[in-house]
Amino acid sequence: MKRLAKGRLLFMLAVTTLFLAGCGEPFISTLQPAGEVAQTQYDLMLLSTFIMVGVIIVVTVIFLIVLFKFRRKDDKIPKQVEGSHKLEIIWTVIPILLLLVLAVPTVAATFDLADVSPMEEKNEDGKTDVTVVNVKANLYWWEFEYPNQGIVTSQELVVPTDEKVYFNLLSTDVKHSFWIPAAGGKLDTNTENTNKFWLEFNSEKADEVGNIFYGKCAELCGPSHALMDFKVKAISKDDFNAWAEDLASMEEAAQPETASAEQGQEIFNQSCIGCHAVTPTGANAVGPNLTTFGDRTHIAGYLKHTEENLKAWIKDPEEFKPGNKMTGQYGNLSDEEIDALTDYLMGLKVED
Repeated sequence: MKRLAKGRLLFMLAVTTLFLAGCGEPFISTLQPAGEVAQTQYDLMLLSTFIMVGVIIVVTVIFLIVLFKFRRKDDKIPKQVEGSHKLEIIWTVIPILLLLVLAVPTVAATFDLADVSPMEEKNEDGKTDVTVVNVKANLYWWEFEYPNQGIVTSQELVVPTDEKVYFNLLSTDVKHSFWIPAAGGKLDTNTENTNKFWLEFNSEKADEVGNIFYGKCAELCGPSHALMDFKVKAISKDDFNAWAEDLASMEEAAQPETASAEQGQEIFNQSCIGCHAVTPTGANAVGPNLTTFGDRTHIAGYLKHTEENLKAWIKDPEEFKPGNKMTGQYGNLSDEEIDALTDYLMGLKVED
């Protein structure tokens, strides 16, 4: 009975695992690739899986054949085959061939995906002809600088679709890891050296998820590691250029349109401006750049973009992201001041 119960438990676990394996969402699943890099890595995963499963099937079949067809019927010792050059060659050559089948495309893909030479080539204006983003990881938020456009954003990465986007990855405090599951594998952000790679975002796949992909930190970096999310807005090249031009043309922050928002701007300039910028210039700020805060889809990387969540975040950031650097900075604000500050922040928009 105990064996039967264990067998049922293992069966249920296997079925549950198989069921959950199909639950990935396209905006964050490595099993639903949304770009050239992700597709290449997905194909390599399939190739390695097929090889492993094929080996398991062949070994299982041979085992069953030997078990049933050549089962001993008496005490006679079967013919021994040690020292057989033919068998030794077979079981030596086959693994080598399997390794070559896996190694050749893997090595080729590794060199291809590591080629970032286009981001090093400067044109007459001292800029690159490709889209480059300097990514800085912080506890627990992300900064995105576009050197060609001269603008800085945070928490929401905006990229053009159907072309290679090149990244310079750096950390300002501890080791983090930059990962957009649907677009490609992760790469660490270090404090002392800059890692570089490229990703590509397929426009058709972007349309399927409303042009929003999810990014995460994939390196244990502190108590809010699991909450260090960011969003990726993948749009057409024309829309990207228009967005960048609108942002670059901003000489001052978006102006408040209501009396409450005006009061919120005064509170912001007295309490928040030391850490947060509201213009798209100036990298390496203490806190996230808020120029496009009103256009974002999430607050603090993972909360829905609502006034209620923003008020709760300002009132007690520690509740939502333990260990963040904003904790305790604005505890002296009254509910009325938080309401006004919320109105101001929600009005910081660049998009129509």
